[in-house]
Amino acid sequence: MMLVNAKNLHYRALNEALRKAADDCTVTECCGQRYIAAGMSHKSITISGTPGNALGAYLNGAAITVHANAQEAVGDTMNAGKIVVHGNIGDAAGYAMRGGKIFVRGNAGYRAGIHMKAYEEKRPLMVIGGRAGSFLGEYQAGGVIVVLGLGAKDQEIVGNFPCTGMHGGKMFLRSDCRNIKFPSQVTARAADGTDREEVKAYVSEYCDLFGYDIRQVLSSPFTVITPDSKSPYRQMYVAN
Repeated sequence: MMLVNAKNLHYRALNEALRKAADDCTVTECCGQRYIAAGMSHKSITISGTPGNALGAYLNGAAITVHANAQEAVGDTMNAGKIVVHGNIGDAAGYAMRGGKIFVRGNAGYRAGIHMKAYEEKRPLMVIGGRAGSFLGEYQAGGVIVVLGLGAKDQEIVGNFPCTGMHGGKMFLRSDCRNIKFPSQVTARAADGTDREEVKAYVSEYCDLFGYDIRQVLSSPFTVITPDSKSPYRQMYVAN
């Protein structure tokens, strides 16, 4: 295991050290360095401190664990691998990701899962343990987004305008969503037995990572959101 102290280390120097490492790496005293592990494959990286924007961008199979918060664009365009964040994340997490998994113990900012897509056999997954900000799943074209709302108390599980432009993929929200307004081109319905079996696999992995009781997490209702229009943009941009 290679140890890299990131204190006062420029992000280029930090990433060069990670690329040259022959073994798995632990990064200490991380403080805002960008592009950590960008494009990496077949390596495990553990980070103490807060990484900067585009953590794991274009990730191609590596595993990243962050024992704090992470900033914007976590997993930008990632292709494969796994990112686990034991805190909160900023905006635009999983932008255009087409494979791999992102697990966030806490909350996510705006536009999580924007342009998420599936590619051939790849089906990306993002599980957010807390709340998600506005425009969740904007233009989602594939993959799965799960929001659990743990610790949300009286707040809505998502912010404004969820699923805007969604035309593929699936979303699971741990809520009855009675007060959430969805766009007309999606269908939001209560999860049935088959849906709950599917989401159980995602929730189980989340609970294993962060030490939650899966029975308690699954005891709440879930809502499933899917696109229901063959032309989801028509009603938004074309006058009839």
